[in-house]
Amino acid sequence: MVFWFWVLITVLAVPPIAYGLVMAALYLYVRWNYMGYLTRIFQEKPLFVIPRGEKPSYGEEIAIKTEDGLTLRGCYLKTTAPTRKGVILFGLEFGSNRWACRPYCEKLIDAGYDVFAVESRSQGESDKDPNYEPLQWVTDRDLADTRTTIRYLLSRPDADPRGIGLFGISKGGGTGFLAAAGEPAVRCLVTDGAYGTHTTMIPYLKRWIQIYSDRKIIQRVLPTWFYGIIGMVGAKKVAKNRGVTYPSIEKAVGRLNRPLLMIHGEGDNYIRPEMAKALFDRARGQKELWLVPKAKHNGALTVAGDTYHERLVAFFDANLGSGEQPTPAAT
Repeated sequence: MVFWFWVLITVLAVPPIAYGLVMAALYLYVRWNYMGYLTRIFQEKPLFVIPRGEKPSYGEEIAIKTEDGLTLRGCYLKTTAPTRKGVILFGLEFGSNRWACRPYCEKLIDAGYDVFAVESRSQGESDKDPNYEPLQWVTDRDLADTRTTIRYLLSRPDADPRGIGLFGISKGGGTGFLAAAGEPAVRCLVTDGAYGTHTTMIPYLKRWIQIYSDRKIIQRVLPTWFYGIIGMVGAKKVAKNRGVTYPSIEKAVGRLNRPLLMIHGEGDNYIRPEMAKALFDRARGQKELWLVPKAKHNGALTVAGDTYHERLVAFFDANLGSGEQPTPAAT
C-alpha cells in the first residue's frame, strides 16, 4: 500500500515539476537571447509627429514649483461663459507643449470650463531634470508632477471646492489614471489614446519575439503569463538603469471607481483597440469606451470633429458641471 502511494505521488508530481523545469529553462533562454532587444525597444521614442500648439492672446501663464525645486510651466485658460461649471486638468501627450490643449478643449472652455495644462519636467519650457529623460512610458516623476499640479489647482483662490476633472491624451491619459486613483478631488476622467504598461507590453513582446526569433516552437508554447514575467523583469531593468519607477497603470485603473470615458481610435496601429479594451475592462463603476472608426493614434478629434467636442461637453456636464451651484466665472 505504501509503495503504491508513493507511485501515485510520483505520477502526479512529475508533470508539474517537468513543466516548471521547462518554463524555467525557457525563461533563461529568452532572457539571455532577447532581453537586450526588449530593453532597447522599451526605450525607443515613438516615430509619429507630436503636435504642439501656438500660444493664444489670452490665458494666464503659471509657474509651479515641485518638491525637488524644479519649475513647471503651465497655462490656465478661463472659460468665456458667464458661469463657470468646473475646472479641468489637461494631461499632455509625450513631447507636446501646454498650448496643445487648445484644439481639444476649445469647446469645453466655451461651454463653461476652465482648463489648465502643465508641461512636466524636461518637457516644453519646464525646467530640465538633469537625472531624468522622459519617454512615452509614465514614471514616478510624471505622477509626482501631476500631483503637484493638482495641489496647485486646489489651492488657488478661485479653486472649485467640488473638485476637478481630468482629461488626458495618450501618455497624459495614463498619468491621469494614476493620479485619479489616489486623489479624491478628481471627480471624473476622460482619456484619449491612453495605454497601460502591462496590457501594452505583452502584445508587443509577442510581436517582437516573432520578429527576432526563428524558433516557431518557442512562439507556440509560451503562455501569456510568461510574457508578463519577461516584460516585468525587463521594465524593472530599464527603470533601474534610468533611475525611475514605472507605476502600474493597470492597478490604478482597477482602483478607479469614478465616471470614466475612454476614447480610442479604431485604426490605432500603435495602441491597438484590444489593448485599450483590456485596460478599460479593469475599471469599475460608471464607464464608457468610445472606439472612433478609422481614427489613428490620437486622431479621434480629427476624425470625429464636432461629435468629439459634443461628447466631451456632455460627459463633463453630467459628471463635473452637475451637483452644487456652479461658481461665477472669474474675470
